[in-house]
Amino acid sequence: MTSRFPIRQVAVLGAGVMGAQIAAHCVNARVPVILFDLPAKEGPKNAIADKAVANLKKLSPAPLGLADEAGLIRAANYEDDLPRLKDCDLVIEAIAERMDWKHDLYKKVTPHLAPHALFATNTSGLSITSLSEGFDADLRARFCGVHFFNPPRYMPLVELIPTAATRPEMLDQLETFLTATLGKSVVRALDTPNFVANRVGVFSILAVMHEAQKFGLSFDVVDDLTGSKLGRAKSATFRTADVVGLDTMAHVIKTMFDTLPADKDPFAALYATPAVLRTLVDKGALGQKSGAGFYKKVGKDILRFDPATADYVAGGGKADEIVARMLKKPAAERFKLLRESSNPQAQFLWGVFRDVWHYIAVHLGTVADNARDLDFAIRWGFGWSEGPFETWQAAGWAQIAGWIAEDIAAGKALSGAPLPAWVAQIDAVHKPEGSWSAAEGRYKPRRELPVMRRQIFPQTVLGEAAPGPATAGTTVFEDDSIRLWTAPGAADVLVASFKTKMNTLGPGVIAGLHRAVDLAERDYTGLVVWQAGEPFSAGADLQAMLPAFMAGGSKAIEPEEKKLQDLMLRLRYALVPVVAAIRGMALGGGCELAAYTARRVVALESYIGLVEVGVGLIPGGGGLTYLARRASELAQANGASVDILAFLKQLYMQPAMAAVSKSAIEARQMGYVLPEDVIVMHKDELLHVAIGQARGLADAGYRPPMPARIAVAGRSGISTIKGQLVNMRDGGQITAHDYALGAAIAEVMCGGEVDAGSVVDEHWLMRLERERFCALLDNPKTQERIMGMLQTGKPVRN
Repeated sequence: MTSRFPIRQVAVLGAGVMGAQIAAHCVNARVPVILFDLPAKEGPKNAIADKAVANLKKLSPAPLGLADEAGLIRAANYEDDLPRLKDCDLVIEAIAERMDWKHDLYKKVTPHLAPHALFATNTSGLSITSLSEGFDADLRARFCGVHFFNPPRYMPLVELIPTAATRPEMLDQLETFLTATLGKSVVRALDTPNFVANRVGVFSILAVMHEAQKFGLSFDVVDDLTGSKLGRAKSATFRTADVVGLDTMAHVIKTMFDTLPADKDPFAALYATPAVLRTLVDKGALGQKSGAGFYKKVGKDILRFDPATADYVAGGGKADEIVARMLKKPAAERFKLLRESSNPQAQFLWGVFRDVWHYIAVHLGTVADNARDLDFAIRWGFGWSEGPFETWQAAGWAQIAGWIAEDIAAGKALSGAPLPAWVAQIDAVHKPEGSWSAAEGRYKPRRELPVMRRQIFPQTVLGEAAPGPATAGTTVFEDDSIRLWTAPGAADVLVASFKTKMNTLGPGVIAGLHRAVDLAERDYTGLVVWQAGEPFSAGADLQAMLPAFMAGGSKAIEPEEKKLQDLMLRLRYALVPVVAAIRGMALGGGCELAAYTARRVVALESYIGLVEVGVGLIPGGGGLTYLARRASELAQANGASVDILAFLKQLYMQPAMAAVSKSAIEARQMGYVLPEDVIVMHKDELLHVAIGQARGLADAGYRPPMPARIAVAGRSGISTIKGQLVNMRDGGQITAHDYALGAAIAEVMCGGEVDAGSVVDEHWLMRLERERFCALLDNPKTQERIMGMLQTGKPVRN
């Protein structure tokens, strides 16, 4: 078993784009971090690092879970502050990709490293062994590559690259930290140019460019073919290149060109920088950061670069319908159709798949320990829904191998290199016993690290045959809406998982959760509400309410709304702890459900809010009641017995503006996640932590809270808020219907027509919430917003 190695503080060397964002993600994970850079020539010595920290607040997507926390990163410089390195357990170097610059920096910093500190370089492709030249044996044993993908907060992949001298336990310690503390998914890579993900991913992009040119396809058509239709990132190929930066892309390609000559790599001819990429880089069109690349936005129009005219022309080209239909077929049929079609788009797609399969077969033994690591690297680093080996296996291992061999023999492939002998010796790369290692000629099981036990359902590859969350464990009750079950090794805690579209709350889920509380109170120590994927819940099921509304108007909805509110109170006052395990969106009713549980365990990438005004409604399942209670609790905690309004105003703005947190950290600031709740960095650890929280509360002798006594702002509070709304309406900032919604929210949260400081209970506020909700349902403007959302999926502003 790996010994515990606490990483108390991290230093990041280099305050460029990657270094600053790695430091930011350490702050997201509550790890103290020092960000170093060169001393400034003028002004304060730390000006370079300080500027990088300030810039983090402006970046989109946001590197920080809460922009205000940028100040938690401590700035430093190499002239004055190197002695501070002795207090760091992990030092990550992240300066520019120049071997000579890195070596110069190492000479400066390594004398100051603590004798136990792990030292790592964040490089996308330089040789880790060459970077360690000049180190003594002890430092070599503590040195490795750690390649974060950009942007570090959002991209799951980190490649860990040892040298022959790296101590194995050091790698285990670093992987444990990267996984559980920073929430990353780790692949161990071999010390070869560009490692695993960039080596295969960039080859894939080069193959797309080559085949697109061969078949005369424009960039927009290629992106429509190679994005979500293939289960890959929406940004597909050329738009992704624009986001990454065409200069960065050219640099990575040049690394392959310089380090992989023809005697080392039979695909070397393809590593020459594509002419169109060179043209764009030479004219300064570097992609998104320069305002133009393969695409250019002019007003609302997206133009595409036309290599023939070297100018931008109208974009928007799409895949042919016949090819789009082929891509929806099962894998074996899909590739047969693509290969045999005379359609250039189909031939292009077959060519790209064949090229990548050919490449990974030839190179598996030299770039990755096994096929699983290669597939995960591409899934996590490039956003593919399945890795290239998985696709090959799904399409029929032997059949595809035969077709690739035929194309190689016919001169259609990018290289004449034959498929390696092992391809014909096996019938699948992924099997229950492990994934194929070409270097060792055997199937290799996963590495067993203690940290992996925190992932009850780790991500798997096709063919591993691990039970999925829909069937694993022991089912206690199941119908079309919900599954109540216990997870393997956790028979004492009941888990509720929804089966509705977007995990919405309809009558079946409401009934199922009532049943779950009954069962949990009788037979279990706690109840966890957890979904196998995302979202946690997109809220109440509007579609399910429509028939009742059409038949009986708002009067028919009122009892359904009461059932939802009763469920919320049932969860809050259950005799066992109810824990909400949140990942992704928890909107409207999903946010309300989470708010009424005893504890929330929340993945960092969780987006929580009451968004009902978008459909012309107010929260109706207890959301406003919850916020009124929070305002009362905050006022009482601050010793203010009467002026509730000061605490209410900020909370009021959230449902009034349909505000949604951009992270779990921001949700805590908004009051949807409380100080005692837990933020989890790795989404696959969510269920493990939630079960642990339920057990911990039960072990501590959990009792539900006493019935809430809520002090409210009353009629004077309503008047104050309405006065501000009138000014906004008359100033043209909000519509008349927005005013009506804002007024209804104020009436509920302030407790209705009572005196300021009056004390009410949850039933009183929920009745007000229900009445205002149902009254709005009869409003034609609300009905327009609901129908608009159901038809287009977008809010209507009326």
